[in-house]
Amino acid sequence: MAITEIIDELVARAARERASDIHLVPEADRLRVRLRIDGLLQEEPSLPMSLHPEAIARLKIMAGLRTDEHQAAQDGRFRTTGAGIGTIDVRVAIAPTHHGENAVLRLLPEKPDEFDLGALGVSATDRGLIERAAGKSHGLILATGPTGSGKTTTLYALTALRNSASTAVTTIEDPVEYAIGGVTQIPVNARSGLTFATGLRAVLRQDPDVIMVGEVRDAETAGLAAGAALTGHLVLTTLHTNDAVTALPRLLDLKVEPYLIATAVSLVIGQRLVRRICAECREPVEPSAAERERLAELAATGVPNAFFRGRGCDKCRGTGYRGRVGLYEVLALGDDLRDAILRKAPASDLRLLAELEGLTPMLTDGLTKVEGGVTTVEEILRTLS
Repeated sequence: MAITEIIDELVARAARERASDIHLVPEADRLRVRLRIDGLLQEEPSLPMSLHPEAIARLKIMAGLRTDEHQAAQDGRFRTTGAGIGTIDVRVAIAPTHHGENAVLRLLPEKPDEFDLGALGVSATDRGLIERAAGKSHGLILATGPTGSGKTTTLYALTALRNSASTAVTTIEDPVEYAIGGVTQIPVNARSGLTFATGLRAVLRQDPDVIMVGEVRDAETAGLAAGAALTGHLVLTTLHTNDAVTALPRLLDLKVEPYLIATAVSLVIGQRLVRRICAECREPVEPSAAERERLAELAATGVPNAFFRGRGCDKCRGTGYRGRVGLYEVLALGDDLRDAILRKAPASDLRLLAELEGLTPMLTDGLTKVEGGVTTVEEILRTLS
């Protein structure tokens, strides 16, 4: 089989399996192939190492990269279509390694179906809080969590809520993952000096109503985002923190003034992603004594009354899981919490006040999904403990 057919079939197979990434890793005696499905890497049949140069060259040609450069990292993208998979944008990242160039392909379906808060797993109560904050004309909404927790998808869902003919929506992204009709999307370009901060300054001169900033990485961007939220814009962005509450002291670390945080921040969303139980092979199960004990240590509100697992079938490749769902905690700032921010209260005090003001912790949301048969206790413990 020609290398063009091998690459095409690999991408098509990954798309059919709902993989988010394809990893092509050169090793001493093989070209290792792995697919990231539902957040975890799964092995695929390896390719002969003799095909490695052809495979990398083919990917570089498809992504518009330099085929004569082998010692520098390169990034590009291409689009492919196929029966049963639709149109998919593929981001290609090439990097030199000890055994040769490594390639990681990110698969981005043209029309993803998950830009809906309900489909993402947000509870009705938290969805109401988010929709009220997103419906305002100004304020700063933060999506927080570690890398790979679905923050960007949440931003797209929030952007979709405000995308209308009467609203000017502009995004600054690194990179633009999905094209959204009616939205002005600006990709960050470090080579030309277009960063999140410089892009935000430029966007503020473009008369926007809603601004989505892919990530707050530095003090300048943080200050500009908070300032824009205070001067009549709705600003949506992400921040790397472990939970919703610690986003507030993190903004202090980024030199944002306490009064700006207290007045500009409307809502903070903390999130993680866990695997869904496969609906085709779901069955009740009794957790082990160790799992019950660990849950009891974590959850002051008690353990669920029902537990489920996936037995494993052809639909889920024998894993018992198919798809992912979010775990969320949504922090809407009340007066007491704003006063505590002005006093620069520690995170422990902010957490206590947040729960008194109605915050449902992420763990509680996870245990609700365990009892509802959405995910397993193993996933909750793996993700949150």
